[in-house]
Amino acid sequence: MKQVLLIATGGTIASKSSDEGLKPLITSDELLGYVPDAKKFCQAHTLQLMNIDSTNMQPAHWQKIAFAIQEHYSSYDGFVVCHGTDTMAYTAAALSYLIQDSQKPIVITGAQKPIDLEITDAKTNLMDSLLFACCDRAYGVTIVFDGKVIAGTRGKKERTKSYNAFSSINFPYIATIQDQHILFYLDDKKHMNQPVRFYSALNERVALLKLIPSMEAGVLEYLAQHYDAVIIESFGVGGLPSYKSGDFHKAIRHWIGSGKTVVMTTQVTNEGSNMSVYEVGRTIKQEFGLLEAYDMTLEATVTKLMWILGQTGDPQKIQEMFYRTINRDILYTASW
Repeated sequence: MKQVLLIATGGTIASKSSDEGLKPLITSDELLGYVPDAKKFCQAHTLQLMNIDSTNMQPAHWQKIAFAIQEHYSSYDGFVVCHGTDTMAYTAAALSYLIQDSQKPIVITGAQKPIDLEITDAKTNLMDSLLFACCDRAYGVTIVFDGKVIAGTRGKKERTKSYNAFSSINFPYIATIQDQHILFYLDDKKHMNQPVRFYSALNERVALLKLIPSMEAGVLEYLAQHYDAVIIESFGVGGLPSYKSGDFHKAIRHWIGSGKTVVMTTQVTNEGSNMSVYEVGRTIKQEFGLLEAYDMTLEATVTKLMWILGQTGDPQKIQEMFYRTINRDILYTASW
């Protein structure tokens, strides 16, 4: 029988009502008690790592989760991390970079309703996650939610209340789960031939700037004083405003001249960026050699950049690592 470690971090799935609103109070042992049928296919052990609302999740918590998995990696066949939904996509992406080439499944799950309610998605999500963590064909970091298995770098929360809260962005679902049956759409574990690698370093000095019409480039100048990298969410397929003042051009020159990293992405959820289409994107990318996120999710872009900058500050190495596919995060090729 497979051995699975259930790691509890809090979130709605573990919440109870209080005078201040829903608050994570249910323990890891109690969570497991709500899915007694899991004993039929696995022997689960629990670890209460933290009990927080996922709004409070920080990079230090990602590192703590990764270290806990590393510490117990040899003792279990799979891992399930119970997590709040609001920042689940960030955590799943971060773990994809902190734990690479894992032959064992590392599943992130949660719920839109607490597990102690009569009507809730929590029991199904937890049961499905334990089942997937026991599957011989499963590997790597994934999100399991509402019967869907999503690559850890491709998940995004797109609905605040509905049970089908998460979607896989610009990439197919890995599998679906229904009535404790797993149907794989991507069944490629046989191609895994690298040993698992664990990382611990992250550089949190990554900023996000979402462009709006009329925004002044001075915002970029301010951010340059406090951050080592900035991700600019532009419009459509990507570009920067070319105001008569040329301020955005000057701001980007300052960033690059200071040895800092600039990544361009799009505010549009699906289909990704391509700065070569329009003059407002092509010119500035060619001049400064800006990195471009292409089909990556924002969550993957943020956490990958934190991970890369935790390993190196060399611009050439940053570019090489950014465009290297990790856990299905980018389909970028030189033909873009």
